[in-house]
Amino acid sequence: MARPAAVTPDAIRATVLALLAEAGDPAPASDARFRKIVSVRKLRARLGAGDPATLSRHLNAIEAEVVQAGLAGFAVPDVPQEIAAQMRALWEAAVATQLADVMQLRQQAEDVKATADAARHEAELRTELFRAELADLRAQLTARDDDLLGLRLEGRALQERAEALESTCTQLRTRLTNAETATADAAQRHERELTAERARYEGLSKQLLLETAHQRETFQTERQRLEAELARAAERLAALESLRERLLAELGEERNARQQAAAEAAGLTTVVEQQRQTLALVGSATTRKQPASTRRPARSAARTSPPAKVAAGRSTGKAR
Repeated sequence: MARPAAVTPDAIRATVLALLAEAGDPAPASDARFRKIVSVRKLRARLGAGDPATLSRHLNAIEAEVVQAGLAGFAVPDVPQEIAAQMRALWEAAVATQLADVMQLRQQAEDVKATADAARHEAELRTELFRAELADLRAQLTARDDDLLGLRLEGRALQERAEALESTCTQLRTRLTNAETATADAAQRHERELTAERARYEGLSKQLLLETAHQRETFQTERQRLEAELARAAERLAALESLRERLLAELGEERNARQQAAAEAAGLTTVVEQQRQTLALVGSATTRKQPASTRRPARSAARTSPPAKVAAGRSTGKAR
């Protein structure tokens, strides 16, 4: 789709005529004078938009009409300048109006031509479209004729198949009747078997209920017995716990007594050692003071006396 023009030809024409009217030069003008008064740059600056190529094309057309028509070449001899300027302005306005009408008629003719061209083009497109649709319709008709022929052949085959199916249906109906009779016999036999199974099930159900009640009573008795045994076991466990606590207490007391005895034995060992050392010192001193004849009995006495004291000390420790 083409983009709309920024300015219209009427606006371009009106702007060009306004620039010529603003110039106010009564001297005859040529093409150079027209180009000096009106240019593409001035026209685009006055309009504020427009394609330079489009403006140049319209400007050339307006220049040919204005300059060749003698818009800028009008001159009246021996006329005062003020009157000549007024006559010139009046004449320019009349010519501009005439040119505007001519251009409007030309624009209308161009619009009519464009409309006619568009209508002709649209008619050609419609004709081509109708031709394409006609070709499609002919192809569709040909395809439908082929499909119709195929459907006729298929219909004949289906008719023959339907006759074969009808004969098969008759045979199946006969077989269905026989099957229904067999099914009725089987249903009666099944009903009799079902009645017998229901009676057997009811007997088994009653027996199961009796056995369940008996097992429930047995379970209740066993539960009560287990609860009593559990209570007795709890009592025994409590007694064992108390015995364990008492034995632990006694064991602690025995451990303390053993530790105390060990401490006392260590103390007695130290005392005995000290006494032995003291006796050894006393024996040595006595030996030095006594004569040689009396030394041996003293030594023997010294040798025998400490063990007796040690034994006495040990007996005393055990008694403690």
